[in-house]
Amino acid sequence: MSGIPMQFSKLHARALPVDARLQPENSIRLPGEALRRPVFFMLVLGTTVAGMAIMFNILAANNLMPLEAVLLCLFSITFGWITISFWSAVCGFVLQMMQRDPLSLKKMDLDRYRRQPITTRTAVVMPVYNEDTRRVIAGFEASFRSLAATGELAHFDFYLLSDTTDPQVAQAELDAWQQLRERLGDLSGQIFYRRREKNIARKVGNLADFCQRWGSNYEHMIVLDADSIMTGDCLLQMTRAMQANPRAGLIQTVPIPVRQTTFFGRFVQFAAVLYSPMLATGLAFWQTNAANYWGHNAIIRVRPFIDYCGLPSLPGKAPFGGDILSHDFVEAAMLRRAGWDVFLLADLEGSYEEVPSNIIDYAKRDRRWVQGNIQHLGLLDIAGLHSVSRLHFLLGAVAYISSLIWLAMLALSTADAVIRAINSNVYFTEAYQLFPDWPIAKTGLIVALISLTITLLLLPKIMGIVVAITHRNAAFGGTWAIIKGAFIETVFAILIAPIMMAFHAYFVISVILGFKVNWDAQAREGRLLPWGEAIARTSRTTLVALAWGAVTFIYAPIFFWWLMPILTGLVLSAPIVRYSSSLYLGELMRRKQVFLCPSETEDDPVLRDMQQLLEKKHPPLPAPATAPALPPDNWTEMREQNLAQMPF
Repeated sequence: MSGIPMQFSKLHARALPVDARLQPENSIRLPGEALRRPVFFMLVLGTTVAGMAIMFNILAANNLMPLEAVLLCLFSITFGWITISFWSAVCGFVLQMMQRDPLSLKKMDLDRYRRQPITTRTAVVMPVYNEDTRRVIAGFEASFRSLAATGELAHFDFYLLSDTTDPQVAQAELDAWQQLRERLGDLSGQIFYRRREKNIARKVGNLADFCQRWGSNYEHMIVLDADSIMTGDCLLQMTRAMQANPRAGLIQTVPIPVRQTTFFGRFVQFAAVLYSPMLATGLAFWQTNAANYWGHNAIIRVRPFIDYCGLPSLPGKAPFGGDILSHDFVEAAMLRRAGWDVFLLADLEGSYEEVPSNIIDYAKRDRRWVQGNIQHLGLLDIAGLHSVSRLHFLLGAVAYISSLIWLAMLALSTADAVIRAINSNVYFTEAYQLFPDWPIAKTGLIVALISLTITLLLLPKIMGIVVAITHRNAAFGGTWAIIKGAFIETVFAILIAPIMMAFHAYFVISVILGFKVNWDAQAREGRLLPWGEAIARTSRTTLVALAWGAVTFIYAPIFFWWLMPILTGLVLSAPIVRYSSSLYLGELMRRKQVFLCPSETEDDPVLRDMQQLLEKKHPPLPAPATAPALPPDNWTEMREQNLAQMPF
């Protein structure tokens, strides 16, 4: 790993671009910027130390053995992770209740960017790889139509950047593209299609190819995923935000899941729309100009991206060597390292995505992210990184490693409980011991620690409910619908937490052992998992849980009841996986107003248009706007050749 920082330093140690128009300008400091992070991390550190002290007193009551010392270390890591999330949620809650912008701390003004004209050119790019062509084209077209309806389309071009390797999917893309161009008529001159026959460097290589060919024609690019949908208003506000902040190299929005039909999909969708904006507001508050990049639904300033975000293939083998898989984190870190600001606009609406509709597909997606995030641990000592960028790397890895830590803690706690139960009647452990060693049970401290942990985990959910009831009551179907949905979401989250812990722990071990990660197209449409697949994916977990429970029940029955919430989810994992993928249960929840979301109660034209396009209904197009003056370089030539028709 020692060679990695050196390699990055050589590639990225250049000065900022010579062109003064491209250099980051001095910007006004944000209110309280110097105090935000110190105060935030004092709160985090204080809470973490308090939890560690309680745990130490509990474990040290009967002499701190090596096993318990390891348990204390593991607990400290996971408790610190929970504490950061908790205080981020608290910051977000306070700001959202007061309707304050997390960056400026001024009264939230959703129209602040609508008052300025668009003076720049922006490319909207959607990289795809062996995806469902029907869904890709519908999302691409709906976003394009939404922007066209604003009358500002002349400042934008849309690119479908295909890395598809499957010949049948590639042909479907070409056929669908020709049909799209026919539907768009005069507006088709602002959409372009390019296909690479070789998927070199995955998405990183796809975007690099775009930047090399056409990046000089644009000030910004808005990166979408194959499942992204964005309103025209959101695209305009992102562009105006970049214009208003000449120091900004990247601005990330909060993508909200939509169009979910299964029980699990609707569960994820509801939790995201209920809690994510509040948590994102808290993150934006303390991260300020060193936010993160999540790979899509974000706008990037093209010139600094080209200059500073070319990523090398790292030396050595996986998990720390090879191509950088979670490139988005690293690209944000490189922009910040070069002096460009990276912001998270938590209040910007109209940024949507889709999520896997069942636990198995959801876990498969996480499997791809595990190696990329663990790989970031090898990049922590890159010279010149902002401290918050290093924290992004660390927390991204801990997000998955924490599952293995939790599993290890449960295993060690079980071993400790069984050993203590077996030796419970042994009070004289030395040959010439005068007084017995009576076991000490600090019940009060145990209850206090459990109460503190539950508070840190559940209070952010309560705060999210309060924000929704206060400011978005009707959008969620009313107070009772919010409470019903939040209660069922919490119960189901507790039930599946052990299942996800088992999956993530297995993935982390697989990465450490060097197993290969496949980056295939994601399945997003709702489907009922067959029993065979559900059982095959969970049978080993179920068998281990049964044996675990039997041993604990026999030797440490009191501890067994503490493990029941964990064991229940693991033993019932197959039926949970199967029935949570049910489309019938998803529709039943919708009818009962459970997991009701704003995307279902409010009519968003971009989502309505997309659904019509999927049903092969084509909404009318607005009249084309007057084209702007064309920039220099190869812009006119590209227009004349109409590269949209040329798969290359």
